[in-house]
Amino acid sequence: MSKRIIVDPITRIEGHLRVEVEVDDNNVVTEAYASSTLWRGLETILKGRDPRDAGFFVQRICGVCTYSHYKAGIEAVENALGIQPPLNAVLTRSLMLVSLFMHDHPVHFYQLHGLDWVDVVSALSADPKKASEIAFQYTDSPIATGHDHLKAVQERVAAFVKKGHLGPFANAYWGHKTYHLTPEQNLIALSHYLECLRIQRTAAQMMAIFGAKQPHPQSLTVGGVTCIMDLMSPARLGEFMVKYQEVADFINRAYYPDVVMAGKAYAVEESVLNDLGTANLFTYKEFPINANETIFESGIIMNGDLSQVLEIDESKITEEATRAWYVDNEPLHPYDGKQNPNYTGFVSMDTINDKGELAHSKAIDTKGKYTWVKAPRYDGKPMQTGPLANIVVNYAKGNPRVVKVVDQFLKETGLPLAAALSTLGRTACRMLETKVIIDSGMEAFQSLVNNLKVDQETCAPYVIDKNKEYRGRYIGNVPRGVLSHWVRIKGGVIENYQAVVPTTWNASPKDASGVRGPYEEALVGLKIADLSQPLEIIRIIHSFDPCLACAVHVMDTKGNEISSYKVNPNGTSC
Repeated sequence: MSKRIIVDPITRIEGHLRVEVEVDDNNVVTEAYASSTLWRGLETILKGRDPRDAGFFVQRICGVCTYSHYKAGIEAVENALGIQPPLNAVLTRSLMLVSLFMHDHPVHFYQLHGLDWVDVVSALSADPKKASEIAFQYTDSPIATGHDHLKAVQERVAAFVKKGHLGPFANAYWGHKTYHLTPEQNLIALSHYLECLRIQRTAAQMMAIFGAKQPHPQSLTVGGVTCIMDLMSPARLGEFMVKYQEVADFINRAYYPDVVMAGKAYAVEESVLNDLGTANLFTYKEFPINANETIFESGIIMNGDLSQVLEIDESKITEEATRAWYVDNEPLHPYDGKQNPNYTGFVSMDTINDKGELAHSKAIDTKGKYTWVKAPRYDGKPMQTGPLANIVVNYAKGNPRVVKVVDQFLKETGLPLAAALSTLGRTACRMLETKVIIDSGMEAFQSLVNNLKVDQETCAPYVIDKNKEYRGRYIGNVPRGVLSHWVRIKGGVIENYQAVVPTTWNASPKDASGVRGPYEEALVGLKIADLSQPLEIIRIIHSFDPCLACAVHVMDTKGNEISSYKVNPNGTSC
C-alpha cells in the first residue's frame, strides 16, 4: 500500500517549497511532486516601463541572486537595442559575478546544505586533538583546525546545548543513519561552518567595491558601468585583490578539503548516489576574462551521453503550464510568455506526519495543477541546469580549466567520473565550479588593469528609436545554473518581459506528457530509512540549491495587502 509523505516547508532554501512523495511498502519513492506556493508577478510590473529600469526592478526578484538578475536585465536590453558595452564594463561585470559565486557557493555548502552531511551533535563527542591531526589528511594547510581552535568551537556549541537548545542547529535529524562523517570530521566541518559566517562578509565587500552596495548593487546601467572612480583608483583595485585572496584562501583550505572529506565518506551511501534525475544537462558560457575568452563554455548533453555535446538553439526553449497554476497551458517561447494566475489549491487526503503516523492533510492534486513554477522545456525535453551541468558539460568538451580541477578531485577522493552524476556529485560540482572560478578569476582582473592603462571608456551611449520594435535576451550562467531574461520593446517602453531562471528548470512540475522535472525525477527510486525523518529527501533537494523566490514571486500590482504576519522575538508561537 502506497503512503504519502509531505515535507513542507523545505527549510534552508530561498523561498517556499513543498515536496510530496509516494512510497511503497519498502519506503521506496515511487512518485514525487515539487510545489512552490508563491506566485510570480514581477514581469507584469515591467510592462510599459523605460527599458533602462528593467535591471533595477528585476534585481528585486530575490535577496540572494540580486546581481544575477540585475546583470541579466541590463544585458537583455543591451542585446535588444544592439548596444555593445566597452571592454572595461564587460570585465567589471565579470569580476562582480566572480564575487557573487565566491560568496554564494561556500555559504550554500556550510549554512544551507552542509548540515545534510554534517552531524553537529556528533561533533560534541569528538577529540579536538585527533580532529586537528585528521584535517591534514585533506590539505597540507588546513584553516581553523588547530587543537585549541577546535576545542573552543566544541565548547561554544556545547554552551547552546546546556541552555536547552542548539540555536541555529536545532530541529535537524541528528543521529540519522545516513550520516557518515566521524565525530572528528564533523568537528572540522563545524569549525568551517562558523568561519564561513565571517568570510562571507569579506565576499560581500568584494561585490560592494564595484557595485556600491550589497546585496542590491547600483553600478550597472544599460551601456556599461558607472563605477569609473573606483576603477581608476589603485587603492580600490588593490582592496578588491586582497579580499579576493582572502576568500580564495578559505575556499582552497576549507571548502575544497571538506568536500574531499565528504566525498570519501559518502562514497558508500546509496541515497546520494545514482540519482542524477533528469539526464539532460544545460549550461551557458560565462565569465569573460578578456575580449575573446570566457572561463566556461556553452553546451547541452542529452540522455547522459557525455560523448556528444550539442550546440544550443534558443528557438527550442519554451515554458508550459499544464500542471502550474496559470490559465495558459500551451508551450510558449519566452518572448511570448504569459503569467495569468489560475490557482486551484490542494485536496484532502491521508498522509504520514513527522511522527510516522497516519494523518489527514491537505495535499497536492496529483491529477491537476499543483505549483506556481512553470515547466520549461528544450525541444520538448526537461533539462537540468546548475553546477553539475556546467562542470560535466565543460569536462565533456575538454575545457582545460575544468578538466584539470576535476581530474585532481577524482584522484584525491578515489571517486569515478560517474559519481558526478548524483546528489554527491551535484554538491561536489558546486565546489569544483567555485575552484575553477577562483583559479581563473584574476585573469579578468589583470585584463581589466591592463586595458585601463590605454582605455578609460566604461559606458556606451543609450540609443533607441521609439518608432521601432526590438527584442533581445540575456542568457548566462549564475550560481544555480542557466538564467535567461527575454524582453520585447515597443514605442520606447517594455511590451513584454520574461525571466526563465535555473530553479524554474530544476523545480519544474510534470508537463503535458507527464514527464517530471529534475527535482521530482531525482527523488523517484530513493529509499527512505525513516519516514518520520526524511533527511534523504531534504539532502537531494538542497543539492540543487533551490531559489524559489527567483522561480516565483508574490505581488499584488494594485498595492493591496496580501498577508500579514506577527513575529514574536521570544521565539514562542503567536
